Amino acid sequence: MTIKQLSYFLAVVDTGRFTQAADLCRVAQPTLSKQIRSLEEDLGETLLTRGHDNVTPTAAGEALLPLARRIVADSETARMEIAELAGLRKGRLRLGATPSLCVSVVADVLEVFHGRYPGIAIQISEGGSQDLVADLQRGQLDCALVIDRTGSTPDLALTPVLREELVVVTGRGRPDLGDHIGIAELANHPLVVNRPGYELREVTLAACAAAGVTPRIAVEGGEMDAVLRMVERGLGVAIVPSLVLAGHPTLRATRLDGGAWSHRTISLAHRTDVAPTRAAQAFREDLLAVLARTSRTGHLPPGVRYVHPPALTA
Repeated sequence: MTIKQLSYFLAVVDTGRFTQAADLCRVAQPTLSKQIRSLEEDLGETLLTRGHDNVTPTAAGEALLPLARRIVADSETARMEIAELAGLRKGRLRLGATPSLCVSVVADVLEVFHGRYPGIAIQISEGGSQDLVADLQRGQLDCALVIDRTGSTPDLALTPVLREELVVVTGRGRPDLGDHIGIAELANHPLVVNRPGYELREVTLAACAAAGVTPRIAVEGGEMDAVLRMVERGLGVAIVPSLVLAGHPTLRATRLDGGAWSHRTISLAHRTDVAPTRAAQAFREDLLAVLARTSRTGHLPPGVRYVHPPALTA
């Protein structure tokens, strides 16, 4: 029993004629008649009484009629639902991003995305790159903006989109560090670091270890907003991405003499074994368009530049 056979059956009942039903279904009458016979053989019952002037349902046909109407209607509803998803009129986008990106790039892109696809429900997961990568690998996110330093995640496809500089920030009550500072000199100042799970924390501690110095950690364990607040209150200094400085006018930024580690690449990531959803593909298109436009107009923050991806491949 198929949806098509039930549709043909309903057409015959509604028109009372095989010929008219075939015209309604846009098939040849022999084809329609063959499908009806196949349906009857499958169910083991005669469904239609073939009269000289018209065709009427038998008792078995009457019993099947409401079920057939519901099945065909449900199939049409399913077809429309899928068509709406394909057309991005409905659906869901599960997006992950680091806190510095959530308050800057992500907000700008989602403004455009939501304007184009208001029917797509957006779920944001904010966290450190290590946590976001784990969520992607578990299938809890469709895509995420993560920090890409080593390319050591073969199960993820990474599209570089931004290159940003790390800076040292100081707040009230702290001496001005000047234009540049080295990691060894930084060890002379109390340090505020994020909780575990933040790539920035691991990079900061690894840089200190590589320089042979032991950091003086004053506060640890917060999210990015908490780290910035602690620095603003004068509890210590912190290494942060340039993007987070917007909205914090009291913070002073000093460039790091840290070599390659003091810059990092932000990439849009998704799993390689799962095709991106239509919503994730649309977000990617809007992300690249917004970043390209912002780069052209010179509105990217200092220390941040747009990385042109090689191609818009999935």
